[in-house]
Amino acid sequence: MKKLILTTGLFLLALTQLIAQEAKSIRLSFVAEPQISWLKPDIDGVESRSSMAGYNFGVVLDRFFAENYAISTGLTINRTGGKLTYSGDTANEDAPVGDKDYKLRYIEIPFGLKLRSNEFRRSCFYGRFGLTPQINIEARDGDDKSIGDEVKLFDLGYHLGAGLEYSIGGSNALMFGLVYHSGFTDITDEPGYDDKTVLNRLVFEIGFIF
Repeated sequence: MKKLILTTGLFLLALTQLIAQEAKSIRLSFVAEPQISWLKPDIDGVESRSSMAGYNFGVVLDRFFAENYAISTGLTINRTGGKLTYSGDTANEDAPVGDKDYKLRYIEIPFGLKLRSNEFRRSCFYGRFGLTPQINIEARDGDDKSIGDEVKLFDLGYHLGAGLEYSIGGSNALMFGLVYHSGFTDITDEPGYDDKTVLNRLVFEIGFIF
């Protein structure tokens, strides 16, 4: 009985230490990020007209597999878009002509690598890069009418950024950074235009690390 109690106690102690180590390797951050976004077409007859102010907010998870290296992912809501000008130079009568606003909302699930410097004076620098898949959940024009059938459901891009973390005690820290996002895939599905329009964003990253 004594051996059983001792074995059980050692097992529970080892399990507790393992859970504690695992918890230290995972960090959650709440992010609220103002951003500027614009659309970039690739053919004549469709031009980028202007950028749009938006925001991105949600939760980011960093899973550290070494002291200064982590796999980063999360779940955020992204309010973005831009404006395009269509020349009407097409034989399709249903093709749009003139300026058109795209007010878009996505569920974003970023996935990438985060690199962090050693801490000095309660601060450390970080850099991150990876892929940015997102799913469209709302699309409206300048008159606030739904244009979901003119915007593709899935978008894939990449992100590249850097910033600063400032410790405020314990495991808590503030995060400030700048991240550039650029699309790989066409987001629009306008009739009469065989263009590829990608979504680009410049994000001002502000976060609280738990």
